[in-house]
Amino acid sequence: MATMFSDEWMKRFMEEWNKEPDLSDALAKIDFSSTIGYGFDGDAQPTGVLVVEKGKGVAAGAYNGEELNWDLRASADNWEKWAKKGVGMAGLGMAYASRKLKFNVGDYSAMVKDPRMAGPFIKSFSVMSRP
Repeated sequence: MATMFSDEWMKRFMEEWNKEPDLSDALAKIDFSSTIGYGFDGDAQPTGVLVVEKGKGVAAGAYNGEELNWDLRASADNWEKWAKKGVGMAGLGMAYASRKLKFNVGDYSAMVKDPRMAGPFIKSFSVMSRP
């Protein structure tokens, strides 16, 4: 298994993202397009990046200075736990409130208030177990 958020891992994550209708198709319905960074708490920059256009991943790999709409950070242990077990809405709220999940860029409050975004965001954690 590739290291989480490495170039290889991000490319496989994008493939799995695109295969998951509760994620990519749901986001396509709202024309969701964003550049999302994923990384570890305390690092100066994210490790990996996923570019999403109209719900579908179109590019992924190691972070290379892209301008981000979202920059998600957590410890390696928490990322691994969420990938294995997933996370629900309550768990997501607890992770955010306890600062286990940090949004260095992006508006967490706006995202969770919109079920069209919150559901797919939660689904993305279970997709992380597939690469």
